[in-house]
Amino acid sequence: MPKSISSYRLLAWAIENRVPLICLYGRHPRLLCPIILGLDVEGVEKVLGYQFGGETSKGSLGRPAWKCFRVAGLSQIEAVEAEWQAGAGHSQRQTCVADVDYDVNEESPYAPRQSLGRLRDDPFPASPI
Repeated sequence: MPKSISSYRLLAWAIENRVPLICLYGRHPRLLCPIILGLDVEGVEKVLGYQFGGETSKGSLGRPAWKCFRVAGLSQIEAVEAEWQAGAGHSQRQTCVADVDYDVNEESPYAPRQSLGRLRDDPFPASPI
């Protein structure tokens, strides 16, 4: 099974259960809440997340921020005991994910293909290698 398929399932589970994650992206640790999961305009698996801790490619995060991640670039994904965060306001339309599978927002304007609840209350899936 390709790594991105397992990572995709972990992200979907975290969205459905509103569980923050810790992972590596570009060799940098990230604490994030995945918000929207799907494909970009080129068909690449992407996740829009609210990063609230860890580092960025430029160093320390500073303050929480919206980030767009390639799913295949995420590794060592684990659930973390922390408060779910999704930012204060959503004034701009996101452009990270064009074809949405999952959206934590139950009243999503993006018409997600997967309904919230399918993975809800399942145990955390085994992490990808």
